[in-house]
Amino acid sequence: MIALVDCNNFFCSCERVFNPTLEGRAVVVLSNNDGCVIARSNEAKALGIPMGEAAYKYRQLFKDKDVAVFSSNYRLYGDMSQRVMNILSGFTPDIEIYSVDEAFMNFGQFCNIDYREFALHIKKTVKQWTGMPVGIGVAPTKTLAKIASHLAKKNPQYSGVCVLSTQSEIIDALHSIKVEDVWGIGRRLSGMLHSFGIHTALDFSKSSESWVKQRMTINGVRTLKELNGEKCFNLETKQERKKSIVTSRTFGQYITDFTPLSEAVSNYASKCAYKLRKEKSCARELSVFVRTNPFRHDITQYQESKTIELPVATNSTIEIIKYANQALREIYKPGVLYNKAGVMVHNIVPDNQIQGDLFDTIDREKHNSLMKTLDGCNDSIGREKLRVLAQGFSRQWHLKNEHLSQCFSTSIKESIIVNCKK
Repeated sequence: MIALVDCNNFFCSCERVFNPTLEGRAVVVLSNNDGCVIARSNEAKALGIPMGEAAYKYRQLFKDKDVAVFSSNYRLYGDMSQRVMNILSGFTPDIEIYSVDEAFMNFGQFCNIDYREFALHIKKTVKQWTGMPVGIGVAPTKTLAKIASHLAKKNPQYSGVCVLSTQSEIIDALHSIKVEDVWGIGRRLSGMLHSFGIHTALDFSKSSESWVKQRMTINGVRTLKELNGEKCFNLETKQERKKSIVTSRTFGQYITDFTPLSEAVSNYASKCAYKLRKEKSCARELSVFVRTNPFRHDITQYQESKTIELPVATNSTIEIIKYANQALREIYKPGVLYNKAGVMVHNIVPDNQIQGDLFDTIDREKHNSLMKTLDGCNDSIGREKLRVLAQGFSRQWHLKNEHLSQCFSTSIKESIIVNCKK
């Protein structure tokens, strides 16, 4: 049996953990630069606030209905996600972290257990230790577990846990799920399926393999088999090495001068280098891109990118910043209103499989030692407290986040202070 643990309204729930007064109140979280709604509590959904809609259109509604509005606090959300995943790993070593708020768990190794009671115990433990509400679906395959998890969150009768273990339970569940809500189908393929009279997951499960393969390729066949209880998608318990790493942001305001643009690119390059080191990887190539706002037809449009092949694969912040700025100088145009920039490192290799260069002048051992010291200090006293000078201290390029909450769990200065009175 496979379990899918899914945090309920994850971003909103993270905000509620440290602010209990938000319970029962409509909460929304906005995207980068406070642009669009990317997370809603159930109360916000009930008000008709749609996902992905521009926040400015609902400014009056937020005010009239006392909606709590937050900027994205990714540092807080990432830490809370890690805490939840650590707890889940304590119940079984066979776990696939599917996303920031979802994880598959293998229950197949447990014999003679009550799956519902075990899942309820997990749910209670996560809530007690982190304050995070979760829904859990248990079923024979990952696709069915997704459906069970959906039912666990949507139907109060399940109390947050839905187990599909018998054929009759699976059939009833498939009958209640729209075909577009099936994992792996979505809205793109559902239109085609509707034209053939397939409207529910149960309808789709009765299709022939040859018919599905002809119209939906082999992945469609795998989904079909999974709905019928045959495992086709195994748990991916080991994370594969990334083929590329990208860090990019839309600026909080337009940038014209090279210096603040260089600072932004340097910071993005630093983040890429840090991620490489965390994965024990190095990159052989680096790309930098810049662009204007494509929706502003009243300004000169410009977008360009530059790729550089590095002499030796590296994860050194100093080197990656150096080459990122070299690329930026080649594509920078003065007088342009830049709206976004980004850095991508690719052609990634393990850090113990680097091809050297006979004419390399870099002291690699010294760089590695320096990067270990840099990461150690920043991990203990706060991110980017120590930085390369090229990263600067200007906030001109930073994201707009007027509704940002505190980093309650990652910064000692922003932790909650409890006053205990006798």
